[in-house]
Amino acid sequence: MKVLLISMPDVVPVLVHEAAVHIPNLGIASIGGNIDSCHDVFLVDLIRKRRSVKKYLTKIMAKTQPDLVGLSAMAWQYDTCVKIAHLLKELRPETKIVIGGYHATLMAEEIAETDAMQWIDFIARGEGEELCRRLVNALAGDDSFAEIPSLSYKENGSFVHNSRAENLDLATIKRPIRDKRRLTWGYHLMNAGIEALETSRGCTRSCNFCSMKNMYGRKFRVYPIDRVIDDINDIYYNRKVKSIFITDDNMVLNAKRVKKLCDAIIAQNYKNLKLYVQADCVTMAMHEDMVAKMAAAGFKSVFLGIENGSKKNLSAAGKGDIVQASKQAIANCHKHGMMVIGGLIFGFPEDDEQSIIENYEFFKEIGADAAYCQIITPYPKTGMRENLLAEDLITNKNDLKKYNGLWANVRTKYLSSDELQYQFWYQRQVVLGWWNPPASLRKQGRLWTWIWRFLMKPFLKLRYRRIMKKIGWEGRFKLEIQRLERMNYFKDLEKY
Repeated sequence: MKVLLISMPDVVPVLVHEAAVHIPNLGIASIGGNIDSCHDVFLVDLIRKRRSVKKYLTKIMAKTQPDLVGLSAMAWQYDTCVKIAHLLKELRPETKIVIGGYHATLMAEEIAETDAMQWIDFIARGEGEELCRRLVNALAGDDSFAEIPSLSYKENGSFVHNSRAENLDLATIKRPIRDKRRLTWGYHLMNAGIEALETSRGCTRSCNFCSMKNMYGRKFRVYPIDRVIDDINDIYYNRKVKSIFITDDNMVLNAKRVKKLCDAIIAQNYKNLKLYVQADCVTMAMHEDMVAKMAAAGFKSVFLGIENGSKKNLSAAGKGDIVQASKQAIANCHKHGMMVIGGLIFGFPEDDEQSIIENYEFFKEIGADAAYCQIITPYPKTGMRENLLAEDLITNKNDLKKYNGLWANVRTKYLSSDELQYQFWYQRQVVLGWWNPPASLRKQGRLWTWIWRFLMKPFLKLRYRRIMKKIGWEGRFKLEIQRLERMNYFKDLEKY
């Protein structure tokens, strides 16, 4: 069997322009690496082909002639996913198509009743490694669709949803594909190559805006440390890449295990290894010895889910009071030379203009190095969505393409969606201002931080000064909205 696994071209800019950071999709790489070796597997990450999606897929379908195509999509990528499925069926009707990822897992029964299912043959719910391995074998005649847990398949024109599989034993999962079976290349963080790996799955925290527990339950599982080191060796020695993004949902839940992993990494004596991770504030605040070990092992940056400076808003998010933990976690990271990207969420029911100002001011006060700001997004099947629906605060229930954290799909008790969208953007410009890379980051990325500080930022300041004279804040805001609307619009998929 020939298998082609594809991830979507839709992106969200984190700190800088969306073209500045392209990290390979680890999900399709892991699924591909676990399909039996008797089958031919290829990977396509459309993040690298954003300007020519149809042209590129037309060429790849003709070249590989796959028997099965797997499409992975988040909720906000699902519209693009359906359009691509339509295109692929038009190009090669005999190819079977399976969709997977968070949205397919959470909404399988609902989307199985939509017209889009005329282009889709299977739905993979939950973890895909074992499911897709068996699905490929079933298409080859060596297994049965009815016996594959978590698979949804068509029978007499309707979908049958098999019972949900148990979570996988991570010790049984093979290493992801990073070789020539990956047909798209050029992944980078600014001017450096980057790869991705996973050391654990799941999270035990109670955040009600997160879809994680619907995917894995509130469970935390880890890969054997030897397997993680083997993965790093593959990236460092075989791929010749020294920057690694760790995709774990919350790697630090077991501090003792993190320290053991760091000791194992240190023992390998890698030169100039740079690791980037996301973690929770409470653990990073309570275990400075763990933070010190992480820094010694090569961890250069951590994303912390600070979320909000208001205790009431944190409670609404199911986070508890983590304000003091946020401050201590940042202090611990800075003490040991790690950059902190702080996650902020806006648009809680009680938010007004002053609340938004205070949240940005809180961020400045705690001293994080960069902010990743989002507006509350009512993802399907989350507790947050249920709460907001009960209060009639969701203004966009169905256009999931805007469910990426950048759009106001909700209103508050004091701000309409349009007002929230504007205040979210405007107060960031006024309170946070232009980003100044911290000294630790300037050491890590001398070239691109120099380019930002002495070329791009001065140029942009001059440009926006002229724009402000002509059209003011409101006009500048409209330009930003137009940019966001263009970002994930793919003209060549328009007809599908």
